[in-house]
Amino acid sequence: MTNKNQSCGMGQDSMPSMTCLIHVLEAWLGVEHLEDYWNFANYLLWVFTPLLLLILPYFTIFLLYLTIIFLHIYKRKNVLKEAYSHNLWDGARKTVATLWDGHAAVWHGYEVHGMEKIPEEGPALIIFYHGAIPIDFYYFMAKIFIHKGRTCRVVADHFVFKIPGFSLLLDVFCAIHGPREKCVEILQSGHLLAISPGGVREALMSDETYNIVWGNRKGFAQVAIDAKVPIIPMFTQNIREGFRSLGGTNKGCCSSSD
Repeated sequence: MTNKNQSCGMGQDSMPSMTCLIHVLEAWLGVEHLEDYWNFANYLLWVFTPLLLLILPYFTIFLLYLTIIFLHIYKRKNVLKEAYSHNLWDGARKTVATLWDGHAAVWHGYEVHGMEKIPEEGPALIIFYHGAIPIDFYYFMAKIFIHKGRTCRVVADHFVFKIPGFSLLLDVFCAIHGPREKCVEILQSGHLLAISPGGVREALMSDETYNIVWGNRKGFAQVAIDAKVPIIPMFTQNIREGFRSLGGTNKGCCSSSD
């Protein structure tokens, strides 16, 4: 090691400056073969540079959309402040709803026709088609909370409650897994409730023609009869195509029936 340092002291003609610096660092840190580690790091950088160049544009686009969504939230800061001043979870729901509403508007051009069918107060049973990923229903819940100031309860499959970390999310957004008596109780208490009769089976087995896969599941109708509430069917156009192209416009449609 001493000979290497002496060679460094003789000038750049005796040893390249980078190699000389490595030898000095070896002496200072008390580590040997630092040059081998340096060469290996250079090799890794050379191998992964194409991957980094590929990811960087997408990361930039992600940051741009994140900025846009933040601006949507900031635009509603006074509404958010008021929500937090009344109830902690209402403020959290308003923030999350604004985030999802901004994502829906920017990424999918999501619109809702027939929002006036959702009552300002009082119970109603919302029936929706279950896509492969029910992101349209997340958007719809956000719209209801923002424009109606109401939380829509939803019946979720049992397995969702077993996903690690989901318990708080399901609790804050009032998800339940039934049974029928619980659904009737929620409606009779004056809340909105959403059910997808097709459930996971419809999510996995249906196709781009939006065929409903309900089988003999008619329990939702009995719930509406027992609770004496109106049924509001909901359907989202381009629910699947919207995931295949950035230009797809998703439109949620509501209509009421007794």
